[in-house]
Amino acid sequence: MPYSLDDLNRMDRAAFVAALGAVFEDSPWVAEAAWDKRPFADADSLRATMTDIVRNAGTERQRALILAHPDLADRATRAANLTAFSQTEQAKAGLNELTEAEAQEQRELNRAYRERFGFPFIMAVRFSSKQEILAAMRGRVANEPEVEFGRALEEIYRIAGFRLDDLVVG
Repeated sequence: MPYSLDDLNRMDRAAFVAALGAVFEDSPWVAEAAWDKRPFADADSLRATMTDIVRNAGTERQRALILAHPDLADRATRAANLTAFSQTEQAKAGLNELTEAEAQEQRELNRAYRERFGFPFIMAVRFSSKQEILAAMRGRVANEPEVEFGRALEEIYRIAGFRLDDLVVG
């Protein structure tokens, strides 16, 4: 359900967290902290505030946020393990239409990535094709851990931005 910025600025903490708690995957603490920063002049200031909360949260909390994200899922695991946001985003990117060979490669890349970095591969897939996603997975698994940690956070900020675009009107 979309919300006006005016509505969000007037909400009590519980309603605000209910409205925006899923913007950062399974991490309502971001919305809880953002509530204290109201009122927001515009959607961009809300987005910047929520992003800054994560940027300043410290490595341990950032790692927990990264770990809250699911692996990019194949059809078999999608419905059982993904939030509604993640299901929609991954389906729009064509990840529910992988061939068996593509699904197998994705599972292998997910496993290799998680083994190398200790967290799931994260990509804002909204405007990406399944081929672009697989190519990114192939390339990023070779990155250094500190590079990939930062990249995962940047992708999370993009995902949150897209979700806010869907939730905040006007």
